[in-house]
Amino acid sequence: MNFLEERILKDGIIKEGNVLKVDSFLNHQMDIDLFNEIGREFKKRFEGKEINKILTIEASGIGIACIAAQHFHVPVVFAKKSQSINLEGEMLVAEVESFTHKCKNNVIVAKKFLNPEDKVLIIDDFLANGCALQGLIQIVQSAGASVEGIGIVIEKGFQSGGRIIRNLGFQLESLAIIEKMNAADGSVVFREQ
Repeated sequence: MNFLEERILKDGIIKEGNVLKVDSFLNHQMDIDLFNEIGREFKKRFEGKEINKILTIEASGIGIACIAAQHFHVPVVFAKKSQSINLEGEMLVAEVESFTHKCKNNVIVAKKFLNPEDKVLIIDDFLANGCALQGLIQIVQSAGASVEGIGIVIEKGFQSGGRIIRNLGFQLESLAIIEKMNAADGSVVFREQ
């Protein structure tokens, strides 16, 4: 069992509807020492890749991506979920559906921050159905850049997202893959990796 699986068992809370709450250490209150371990692990798993930019989506992915970026020594770009008056110039836009929030959003990246020379590592906290990742992949490809890999902190292996993304041919590295979880007894079963 790896460091992240241990932390999920210790502090994660399973709710009805296949919801795993990790807000005490991952996506509300953030354990920066844990994020540093996550960043170190992503660096190890993508060793040898020419990554010059990390892309994530607001909001939960930002902290993880920033700490990981320190291990890669590259900037982080995050896709915004709403248009603001500060966004100017040409935009790269993709529609994504959120498993957690049960809604569709356009995610937006200013075109000036992704260009054809970029070799991008996409990082996010969760992978369920893969909609957010497909949107981020679409944005990278629209910029003419290349997706060098995808790093996910927690994948719900019992949902289709991981299979879909892997079938597209991308190197997808999930630090913890949950095969099943039970809200009634709080049990979690991880996929052997």
